[in-house]
Amino acid sequence: MSSQNYVLLVEDEDSIRLALKEYLDSVGIQSLVASDGVGAIKHLLDYEVKVIVTDYRMDVLGGDYWIRFLQRFCPHLRVLLTSGFLSNVGKLPYEVLPKPLIFSELEARVRSLLES
Repeated sequence: MSSQNYVLLVEDEDSIRLALKEYLDSVGIQSLVASDGVGAIKHLLDYEVKVIVTDYRMDVLGGDYWIRFLQRFCPHLRVLLTSGFLSNVGKLPYEVLPKPLIFSELEARVRSLLES
């Protein structure tokens, strides 16, 4: 287990997930990746995660169940939701960045969350 604070990227689209990790790592933000909520839980058990950047709509443990899990078991973590399709979803408990993502905007939000 590492004592370093990480940003956990949870995204089911391979190309987006890998591009986000590469970008954050290139600007000095240590990141971990998971393709769904189940993989994310494994990282949460093994690493000191401070911020989660997560897609809302994922086939495996995504959407409302993933949000409820985070609220119940990870209330101390800062969460930033991403999605291109949230028009039919009610009020969400976390800030949302719409897709397509602007990487510099995401970086600014992540740095703000890491510092708070």
